[in-house]
Amino acid sequence: MGDRWHVEVDRGVCIGSGMCVNHAPDGFRLDAARQSHPRAPETDAGELLLAAAEGCPVEAILITLAEGGEPVFPPEE
Repeated sequence: MGDRWHVEVDRGVCIGSGMCVNHAPDGFRLDAARQSHPRAPETDAGELLLAAAEGCPVEAILITLAEGGEPVFPPEE
């Protein structure tokens, strides 16, 4: 069994670019105010979700391991 991720979007930072939906349409949706929301706050780890987080122009997407809370993106320095 693979890793599970907790995905959240900081809507105070989100600018509604839609890049997350372009990268991972099954992972994110935009509401009427063009704010991003994860479709499932906890999900299986996946390259498309990581690409969405990496492609966010304002780094509003935070991914941590569901068990333990270690950061996946953005990585700790």
